[in-house]
Amino acid sequence: MSMFATPIRLALAATAIAAAGLLWPDAVVAQGSAIALVPHRAVYDLKLAQTRGRRPMNAVRGRILYDFSGSACEGYALRFRQMSELDSGEGKPVMSDMRATTWEEGKAKSLKFNSQSYLNDQLREAVDGFAERGKENLGVRLTKPDSKTLDLSVGLVFPTEHVRRIIAAAREGKTLLEAAVYDGSESGEKVYDTLAVIGRPIAPNAKKPVDAAAKQPSLANLTRWPVTVSYFDKAEKNNDQTPVYAVSFELYENGISRALLLDYNDFVLSGEMTSLEIQNAKPCP
Repeated sequence: MSMFATPIRLALAATAIAAAGLLWPDAVVAQGSAIALVPHRAVYDLKLAQTRGRRPMNAVRGRILYDFSGSACEGYALRFRQMSELDSGEGKPVMSDMRATTWEEGKAKSLKFNSQSYLNDQLREAVDGFAERGKENLGVRLTKPDSKTLDLSVGLVFPTEHVRRIIAAAREGKTLLEAAVYDGSESGEKVYDTLAVIGRPIAPNAKKPVDAAAKQPSLANLTRWPVTVSYFDKAEKNNDQTPVYAVSFELYENGISRALLLDYNDFVLSGEMTSLEIQNAKPCP
């Protein structure tokens, strides 16, 4: 469930790699202000943007529901669902339905996660577990798909904390951020090395959105950044460092994302924000 948990693959541009370690000279966002992630409910409509590879896709349509709530003092909750109809032209379209809920402690000390994956209305995988950060390790207790305990690196980053780190790096004018992420996805045993490539800040009065974000006055004065997060399987040695999947989007400094691009190797999906509801966060005591 890292950002938008979908099996995607994206080759990073050489120009982005060449920018490693550099700062954008025109980064103007205040660095001292706290990062406050706003509770919101967003809907993204998916459609086929490009097809390629050995298994070309004729048509894809779908929808993502992203329901984020909570605060630093009460923890962050996420309800995520992605439904897709994929037509390869070789028979009846395939229906995919992925549902996930997570709760992350405000200081990233613990993570609860639960997910189900369906294919043509048949349950294919269910995951349920809890991760807690100790002094020397990250302890994971799984109840699904099997009862199991894991001892992982204490330095692993949870998904909401990962978003906060990307925003902090963007505010500082950094172009790259590396982090090893654990989000309880797939079987609950997967760990990803991630690389976030952060583009130049988009000023509030530049490139005005025409999607649902345009109807929210609270976003009109916020800076946003184009971001691509690529995920590498930590358990596999990949000599050419090709990402397993990646997600591209524009990220506002309050944690809202728009203009999704999901690259699935053989085809690419675009995600347009068609609905956005922003709630007020409860103030911390």
